[in-house]
Amino acid sequence: MAMEVDFQLEPFAQFRYFLDFAKTNSVREYDAMTLATVGADGFPSARVLYMKELSEKGLIFYTNYESQKSKELEENSKVCVNFFWPEVFIQVRISGTIQKLNREQSVAYFQTRPRISQIGAWASHQSQEMPNYDHLLKRFSEYEKKFEGLTVPCPEEWGGYLLMPQEFEFWIGREGRLHERYCYRKDHNLSNGWVRFMRSP
Repeated sequence: MAMEVDFQLEPFAQFRYFLDFAKTNSVREYDAMTLATVGADGFPSARVLYMKELSEKGLIFYTNYESQKSKELEENSKVCVNFFWPEVFIQVRISGTIQKLNREQSVAYFQTRPRISQIGAWASHQSQEMPNYDHLLKRFSEYEKKFEGLTVPCPEEWGGYLLMPQEFEFWIGREGRLHERYCYRKDHNLSNGWVRFMRSP
């Protein structure tokens, strides 16, 4: 389904418009995004995860602070995420910098997660090598018994990040590769803080 674009003055409003368009047009996993990071070795790494909240400051997601992605974020706070919604021929690319959320916000969100996900956060040493899948299932069973009848606490090594955008690009697919690419770049010298422009496809 093609969409008509009303080029908004600021990118957060534009992004919310695109998110709503994807959601109302039955895009599955519309909140899934590919997060690209770069480690100290200079190699890029990418994985799909979920945006859990869009605040006035940026995009929020949660993970294990001892994972590969978190270690790379500690080494290089510059990242890029990409949303791809093939059902409506739209991509959204967002570049920016990362900062950790405070502990209170991470704990509050952790308590809203399904119990199986809470226990899974304890069972998994994310990104670390393990002997086999049964090893993970055994650890899950151990923590399931440990927290039986109890509220599952948030692990110290688990929490959230805020991606603070420096650039947005909204890509709309058109026939003949005549795609539309609407861009916003952070500019503190402007009254609204953003310069708007288009890129050739």
